[in-house]
Amino acid sequence: MLYFLIGSYLLGSISSAIIICKICNLPDPRTQGSGNPGATNVLRIGGKKVAAFVLIFDGLKGAIPVMLAHYFGLNLFELTIILLSAFLGHVFPIYYGFKGGKGVATYLGGLIGLSFFVGLTFSIIWLIVAKVMKVSSIAALTATLLSPIYFYFITTHDVRATMVIFLINLFIYFTHRENIRRIMNGEEGVIGS
Repeated sequence: MLYFLIGSYLLGSISSAIIICKICNLPDPRTQGSGNPGATNVLRIGGKKVAAFVLIFDGLKGAIPVMLAHYFGLNLFELTIILLSAFLGHVFPIYYGFKGGKGVATYLGGLIGLSFFVGLTFSIIWLIVAKVMKVSSIAALTATLLSPIYFYFITTHDVRATMVIFLINLFIYFTHRENIRRIMNGEEGVIGS
């Protein structure tokens, strides 16, 4: 278990946004737009294709350690702890002075690794809210807010595992505190702007 926790944190600490932007000769995402090394900010500075690569690789940082640990027989509670470790690696990366992204893509990837239907539910909620509200952060926050509920009912009704999912939920709201402030003030940018 300890090796999985360390490995998932170190994998989570790899910044897909910074590396992919460097490969594509784009500015460091920490110095452009929102300053966040994540797919939404890369979309602003590099376009859809580059952002899609960031989204996929950030998702894999959550999915790979969870799926690998599942293969070795770890239980659902242990798998959620491994997801938490990968998520914390993304948000507080050891390679970048503990200043990372907001963690939604890594969280989604981990949810897919835990249960395809949980990940699918997250994605559907995100898409519906994004279509209606036209604001990525509102879509992410809504899908995240509801995730402990549908996680609990779709999986094995594991209370301890659900509490870990709820803890990640709190972290995501913490990483989105500036987005929440802008939403409250009517200043948050819309998708495509």
